[in-house]
Amino acid sequence: MGSIATPTSERRATISLFSRLRTAEGQANPFPIYAQLRARGEVSPAPWGGFLVTGYDLCAQVLRSATWLEPDAAWRERQGASTRWSAPSSREISRTLPALNPPEHTRVRRSAGTFDRTTIDQIGHRVSHVVDRLLDRLQERLRTGEADFAALVSEELPVATIGDWLGLPSADWPRLRELTHDQVFTQELLPNASQLARSDAAMAELRAYFLDLVRERRRRPGDDPVSRWTRTWDELEPDQDKADEAVYFLSLFVLLAALETTSTLLSTTTLLLVEEPRRWDLLREQPDLVPGFVEEALRYDPPTHVISRVAARDTVLADAEVHAGEMVHLMVGAAHRDPARFTDPDTFDPHRNPSHLAFSWGIHYCLGAPLARLEAQTLLRRMIARLPRLALVRRPAQAPRVAFRRMMNLDVELA
Repeated sequence: MGSIATPTSERRATISLFSRLRTAEGQANPFPIYAQLRARGEVSPAPWGGFLVTGYDLCAQVLRSATWLEPDAAWRERQGASTRWSAPSSREISRTLPALNPPEHTRVRRSAGTFDRTTIDQIGHRVSHVVDRLLDRLQERLRTGEADFAALVSEELPVATIGDWLGLPSADWPRLRELTHDQVFTQELLPNASQLARSDAAMAELRAYFLDLVRERRRRPGDDPVSRWTRTWDELEPDQDKADEAVYFLSLFVLLAALETTSTLLSTTTLLLVEEPRRWDLLREQPDLVPGFVEEALRYDPPTHVISRVAARDTVLADAEVHAGEMVHLMVGAAHRDPARFTDPDTFDPHRNPSHLAFSWGIHYCLGAPLARLEAQTLLRRMIARLPRLALVRRPAQAPRVAFRRMMNLDVELA
């Protein structure tokens, strides 16, 4: 623990706020609860240890600074066998790119390559085709009444995009999507035992699937990312089993990053579009606002509401003394509504063009950010060009999570 004392009443109040975040009301609108957390100070003690950070500038400072590290495999090992960090799924996720620290992070990131302009252009043609196909299905369903946009479009576009790019059989996509949803609990803020068990089972199945895929691509290499990563790691790692495992972790990372948060971004952006008729009309009249609309959606309700880091050494954050190895939870959802950073932060303004933390920052800036933006912008452009205006039928239900947002449904109808 840090040096700040946590009075019992303050601890109970914070626990109460997090309990409210887990209710249906809190999931539907966590931002008033975040405001109460922020009112306790930009940095406040977390009841379970470490600190909560709610100010935008401090969150950005932590993400940009080498003073703060990912809770990597070595850190998790030090927490002990009886903690959530010892769960098999936690140990497995700690070996993927986002959980690595330099120098290993630098080595793996270089081996992954990037979504450069050429790659994005190539994928863009596929995205446009998939969007049109999905919107055809949506229109067909809307002819007879309402339709669940999340199930028909938001959940389908990311897995079709990344599945096609990785060369995964389309018959496997539904199961991979289910496993991705199940594994996310090991990355949640406070998972319970049953949630961790779901993550453990999902991660074991994902490991078997992708190791088989890597070995198959080694036997029959092609012009796909997995085959290219295999050639790269054969040059970096003389032990073939270790090379295959490195490619597995890259493939796993790309799938998890592309599916979970991107589908949430697509649903959130669409919800913001259909819940206010004026927004649909605005984009139809000014389609050049589409990129700004997506960026403001990323600020207003980002797919990831919490990012965790640990102190590399004893340090001071605002007025809190944080010891080496101690964890801070960056409450990104709260930081994005910080009135010290954003004017009228609770108002959605597609003209705002905000700087936001939805894709993290620094060396861990999201590798797939260009692809997520491409999918969201393409979807919005094609929707307003092709469809009559859609209306929201009912408020969507949210999954019982704190860190990773997910709409369980997004029911729409023709306006």
